[in-house]
Amino acid sequence: MRNILVIGSGKSSPHLLKYLLDKSESEQLFLTVGDINTTPSESLIKGHKNAKAINLDIFNEPARTEAINAADIVISMLPARFHIEVAKTCIHLKKHMVTASYVSSEMQTLDQDAKASNLILMNEIGVDPGIDHMSAMKVLDTIRGKGGKIILFESFTGGLVAPESDTNLWNYKFTWNPRNVVIAGQGGAAKFLQEGSYKYIPYNRLFRRTEFVEIDGYGQFEVYANRDSLKYQSAYGLENVKTLYRGTIRRVGFSRAWNIFVTLGMTDDSYTVEGSEHMSYRDFINAFLPFSLNDSVELKLRHQLKIDQDDIVWNKLLELDIFNPNKYIGIKKATPAQMLQKILMDSWTLSKTDKDMIVMYHKFGYELEGQKHQIDSSLVVIGKNQTYTAMAKTVGLPVAIAAIAILNKRITTPGVQIPIREEIYKPILKELKNHGIIFNEKQTAYLGYNPLNN
Repeated sequence: MRNILVIGSGKSSPHLLKYLLDKSESEQLFLTVGDINTTPSESLIKGHKNAKAINLDIFNEPARTEAINAADIVISMLPARFHIEVAKTCIHLKKHMVTASYVSSEMQTLDQDAKASNLILMNEIGVDPGIDHMSAMKVLDTIRGKGGKIILFESFTGGLVAPESDTNLWNYKFTWNPRNVVIAGQGGAAKFLQEGSYKYIPYNRLFRRTEFVEIDGYGQFEVYANRDSLKYQSAYGLENVKTLYRGTIRRVGFSRAWNIFVTLGMTDDSYTVEGSEHMSYRDFINAFLPFSLNDSVELKLRHQLKIDQDDIVWNKLLELDIFNPNKYIGIKKATPAQMLQKILMDSWTLSKTDKDMIVMYHKFGYELEGQKHQIDSSLVVIGKNQTYTAMAKTVGLPVAIAAIAILNKRITTPGVQIPIREEIYKPILKELKNHGIIFNEKQTAYLGYNPLNN
């Protein structure tokens, strides 16, 4: 049997573990799932004969070393900041490693050591990043193979609630780490290219400068820009592209309402609030509004942000129960972002039967034989329930498929890498089709632009 060590058994793990267990006989796999709390992993592996759950603290170096040394390959499903500890031990013990997280600067420093030991440290092989890379590179390489010149590339992804479980005015529920949703877009201005011009959106304007996309069968969505759309310009071979824009998908109207929290400073994660554990939801809102002897918290907020009482945005705020004086934050030394997250989790947590939805959209513009062309590519995946979500499916399956491909020596190029080569994306995309992760690609008329407006 070949041993796979999976470290972490959070929300993205159910489909990953199920896929590996389903393949354990045919691929001769034994699965060890390590986590500080073994209860979630035990509930997922359900006593399978080819799996076991172990208590594992990755900061316990002897325990970490022992667990990794017993594996043929390691899958880290930990929070991104913890991957580096695992990766260093994998390098020392000469073990391959797979993660779904972005390549950090610390991870990149291990590239030469990985190559020297002929090891693969595969990163960014979840959904976004991951499936976005692979599906985009497949089309980009096909266009280039025909002699086409890429002039435009746009890529947007969103984790949303499925239409049948969409039961609130925000048309949104948490399908992944709530903290990442609350602090999304912070850390610098969004940067991208549009028709040869560099564009920048500071955080305080990010949710008021949105684009719109149409997905067949699912209607219109809005998009706000990712922080750095140019990050993959070189990796994708798009040095001469005129438009390069990556963003996050939400239902239309979400960003305008979310901007209220941004404007008031409630998404700030840089300082803590005194007495936060004793503050009611109403106290929290009032802390960001001017003092008044006469005006209510509701009235002050509407006046401050010029929100009419019959505005749908106002109804969205009321739906969150943010003015309730009898609900309490209950978190000591909390940042505003942590306090807002606590409030939102009351309303936006998936119920047991709720279904989530992953939406991805790519637009490719290219020139071929003097003519401009466009390809639109879209993906919609609907989850099953609160555990087997679309998010867990689209994150976990590519990770699992890549791990087996590395074990089987179908992926062999060593080093710290992301899945942008045909050796990686071709077999993984083919296997994902068998699990309903299928892109709808269509050729459309190239949408031109007015040079006076760029």
